[in-house]
Amino acid sequence: MTQLRIGQGFDVHAFADGDFVTLGGVKIAHTRGIRAHSDGDVLLHAVCDALLGAAALGDIGTHFPDYDERWRGADSRSFVRHVRSLLRERRYTVVNVDVTVIAEAPRLGKYRETMRSNLASDLEIELERVNIKATTTEKLGFIGRSEGIACEAIALIEKTA
Repeated sequence: MTQLRIGQGFDVHAFADGDFVTLGGVKIAHTRGIRAHSDGDVLLHAVCDALLGAAALGDIGTHFPDYDERWRGADSRSFVRHVRSLLRERRYTVVNVDVTVIAEAPRLGKYRETMRSNLASDLEIELERVNIKATTTEKLGFIGRSEGIACEAIALIEKTA
């Protein structure tokens, strides 16, 4: 019998001084940086939360707390690989992941395929199982005022025999 589970994730970070943001494991030149304990990759953080939620394994803060110095400046791709191993231990495989980055800037079009490739590689799934899209808030709210960046993710996992 097949057991499918779905999870959703959300992450948000404020902008800070800096000259790049990291999204999907890609450093993207930008007029601002991200205020965060790790690298602040909202895309990968949302994906981790979606996967952890689908498997009923808590959230990213449980596994990688921001008070733990081990995670200061950490590459969030390592978080994804760790979550993948937690799923594997419980006999779950990732069916697909769908992600929406919410920001006025930077534009993500030319980085999208690299981000997809990074995520597919870290999850050890086919590229066709990963979708990344971007939208704005039409200049509304804190994102519209370019005060931060957010991401939503949804993931489907399947328990194997």
